Amino acid sequence: MGGTGGDAMRCWEKLEERAKATFWGYLGCQLVSVGERETIVRLQAGERHLNMIGIVNGGVLASLLDNTMGIAAAANRPDDQIVTSNLNVRFVHPLRAGLLEVRAHVVHSTNRMMMVYGSVTGEDGRLGTIGTGSFRAKG
Repeated sequence: MGGTGGDAMRCWEKLEERAKATFWGYLGCQLVSVGERETIVRLQAGERHLNMIGIVNGGVLASLLDNTMGIAAAANRPDDQIVTSNLNVRFVHPLRAGLLEVRAHVVHSTNRMMMVYGSVTGEDGRLGTIGTGSFRAKG
C-alpha cells in the first residue's frame, strides 16, 4: 500500500471515500497523489474556510497539514496505525479563497517515529504555510 503504483493509489482512494464522513470530508479535502516520496492533497477553499478578515483560517491550514503529513507518514508504514504526536505550524503569508495545494514528505524515520515536513501554497503558487509534525506508528 505504500508504493506509488496504481494498486496503492486505489487503496488510498477507498480510504478517502470512507473519510468523506469525517472531518476530512467536512473540510473538502481531495487526495491527489500518495507515495513513499511525496503526498499531495488539494482543497478548494471557499467562504466557509475563511476567517473574519477574509483569509483562510489558521485552523483549516493546520488541519490540512496534519491530514496530509499523516497520510505521508502512513504511506511509509502501511502496516501500522499512525497518530500525530506533535504539530508545528508557521504562517508565512496569508492565503485567500481558491485552490490550495498541500505537499508533504517524510524527512526522518526511526523504529516508531517519523518527522514529516509539509507546505501549503495558494492558487497563485505563493507559499502560505509550512509545518513539521512528529508521527508515531502504533503497530
